[in-house]
Amino acid sequence: MPETLGGLSSNAPSDAQADASAGSCLVRLNKALAQAGLCSRRAADELIQAKAVAVNGIVVASPGSRVDPATDRITVHGRAVHLDLEDRQGHLYLALHKPPGVVTTAHDPKNRRTVLDLLPKNLRQRRPFPVGRLDLPSEGLLLLTTDGELALRMTHPRWEHPKTYHVQVRGRITAGKLNTMRTGMRLAEGETLAPVLVRVISDPSASRDTAVTLEMTLRQGVNRQIRRMCRDLRLHVLGLCRVAQGPVLLGDLPPGANRPLTERELAALRTSLDLPRKPK
Repeated sequence: MPETLGGLSSNAPSDAQADASAGSCLVRLNKALAQAGLCSRRAADELIQAKAVAVNGIVVASPGSRVDPATDRITVHGRAVHLDLEDRQGHLYLALHKPPGVVTTAHDPKNRRTVLDLLPKNLRQRRPFPVGRLDLPSEGLLLLTTDGELALRMTHPRWEHPKTYHVQVRGRITAGKLNTMRTGMRLAEGETLAPVLVRVISDPSASRDTAVTLEMTLRQGVNRQIRRMCRDLRLHVLGLCRVAQGPVLLGDLPPGANRPLTERELAALRTSLDLPRKPK
């Protein structure tokens, strides 16, 4: 018999089986956390695997566990999560210009300033979560949403969703270095990278002391990929700014400011992810 905690089952049936069960009120734990607006399903799996999630006071270890939102009490890092029992309509879709020095997370155990701290209270209360990450010294476009399915597709490797950066570097730019990035390279730590679209968008001087700006488009999610690529190619990163996530552009949005996505942007974004143009 599977171990059961309230509505929690650690030996859960498949999604199709569960959805087909008439009258069943159990949902996958990662889906419940995503519907609550806490994070994406992928991020929820990571929280569960890190043993940060408890149901009815018992730490959960299986991402496939199921819960009853009407009766089970869920906590993340000891904080209660309010489960929305109604079908969530009117998802929030925001473009934010993350400044350097701000942490890309909803909660930071070190009490550093997070991207949610940049939002007004009425938006924070809707519990949006960041889609993907920008490391602490980086800046640029970051999407925040309450739509877990869209966030999952934007961050899952299967969809290879493009992200474009402007990277200011110091060091000699050669055709060989550009070709290495364009054809795929292996990092010093051993990871093999997919090809990166890269072009020089400022005049590359022959001097090693002159800063050059590269435009780089990635379809991969390796941690600190650009900084590690430049390190291995003996290029020193002076500044890194994400200017696009798929069809959504940073434009002239000031650092620290946010704006809702336009209907056209949202439709283009959802189309690029093979989702209906309008949320259901």
